[in-house]
Amino acid sequence: MEKQVGIIGAGISGLIACKYIKAKGFHPIVFEATNTIGGVWTKTLNSTKLQTPKVMYQFSDFPWPSSVTQDFPDHNEVLDYIKEYAQHFDLIKHIKFNTRVEGIEYQGPSMEEIQAWHLWNGTGEAFSTRGKWKVSVTDTQNGLNSIEVYTLDFVILCIGRFSDVPNIPEFPSDKGPEVFGGQVIHSMEYASMDSQTATEFIKGKQVTVVGFQKSALDTAMECSTVNGVDHPCRVLYKTEHWNLPDYLPWGIPLAYLYLNRFAELMVHKPGESFFLSLVATVLAPLRWVFSKFVESHIDRKLGLSEVGMVPSHSFHREINNCLISTVPDNFFDKVKEGSIVLKKAPRFWFSKEGVVIDGEEASPLKTDLVILATGFKGDIKLRNIFVSPTFQNLILGSPNSTVPLYRECIQPEIPQVAVIGFSESVANLYTSEMRCRWVAELVDGRFKLPSIEEMKKDIRKWDEYMKKYSGHYYRRSCIAALHIWYNDQLCKDMGWNHRRKKGIFSELFQPYGPLDYSF
Repeated sequence: MEKQVGIIGAGISGLIACKYIKAKGFHPIVFEATNTIGGVWTKTLNSTKLQTPKVMYQFSDFPWPSSVTQDFPDHNEVLDYIKEYAQHFDLIKHIKFNTRVEGIEYQGPSMEEIQAWHLWNGTGEAFSTRGKWKVSVTDTQNGLNSIEVYTLDFVILCIGRFSDVPNIPEFPSDKGPEVFGGQVIHSMEYASMDSQTATEFIKGKQVTVVGFQKSALDTAMECSTVNGVDHPCRVLYKTEHWNLPDYLPWGIPLAYLYLNRFAELMVHKPGESFFLSLVATVLAPLRWVFSKFVESHIDRKLGLSEVGMVPSHSFHREINNCLISTVPDNFFDKVKEGSIVLKKAPRFWFSKEGVVIDGEEASPLKTDLVILATGFKGDIKLRNIFVSPTFQNLILGSPNSTVPLYRECIQPEIPQVAVIGFSESVANLYTSEMRCRWVAELVDGRFKLPSIEEMKKDIRKWDEYMKKYSGHYYRRSCIAALHIWYNDQLCKDMGWNHRRKKGIFSELFQPYGPLDYSF
């Protein structure tokens, strides 16, 4: 009898997972809560563009069409590209639209037996004759409260980490949004508005945007365009960031500085040999030089020194945090003209009139509308998909460590489940495709996982690496600065040659990208 594989989510990761599972001869079921595919690309600001050059953000076997000439396509072009991919590989027929997964529940061996296993799922393989997952879903289109239950042999969670569960800052008692006389929304609510509605919503208002990542920058730009200097958009931020004006520092492609094997030689890696550790130590000064080289370009192009926005941390730390984003055109020109006002605010709260900055209580910032561009709680979203409190705790892990996923896909003590798209990189499509291929090979029985203890040991090594290079952002599980090393591990597991270039020079200095892993 054919094994049943379920995929939750029809964003980029879910579509790629469907494609590769289907290629192995299975008939996957994809559960999608909305009426369309594309995930976060269906709910973006009108001005949103791709954050990485399209050469790094493409499917290995389905390149961008020649009609897309920009290096950074806009959100409509990205969404069209995703839809064309789904149509080309005939994926739509596998998707159950308007079907929201309320929870997944494991039925099989007891928790006591699972905890006694030496190998994941008892055998190190994807399937078991004893275990099944019950996936409970509801119909989001017809408003039906009835629950339908699917019984599946394997579940791939592609639920994303940048949607649904907003990260709302915590405020002192009686100093939260409830005391504010204006309106407070999260950026996801603003992004869900169409262009005309969004324009009318912010027009003529004193808007305060909280945050300094991509959604905050784009929102502030839209506000400044609509309201100008008459009603300047105020941006409250905690930390300055090395946001990029382009990917060509001093005319050299950034990929040659950070996305090749030579760049990774400068970084201490999980599981590295003594020789590689020695090389990383010797090359550490060069890593500093590379970082300063990029920082000087950013400062020159954006004029950060002129507006007091030079970060205290290095660009290398920024890329290790997966916090790199491109600055909208003319953003800092808007700052200089006064239609965008930047204000550092490590802590703030609300009063009836507006926003109060810690240390400036006597002068509350009067405002009509506050937009919280403060991100999402992807780990909580991942936790909530499980019914079992035990599995909820296992998937979250300790708050003082990274989310415990082997190869950023498998929780060693949760059987017959894989996670795609939680850990971040410079180009998430590229990363998700490699992981989907790895999971498909595992599901197809091409390799077995090592022992649970070996997987936990590997997870601890990656946790140490992320804490070393990402600082307090380690929960983002960013692999951006070690993408090739990470892919090497996946390739070795699958029995592939991990060296994808022709010649030693190319292998060492040429940037790696999605097309290097095409067949």
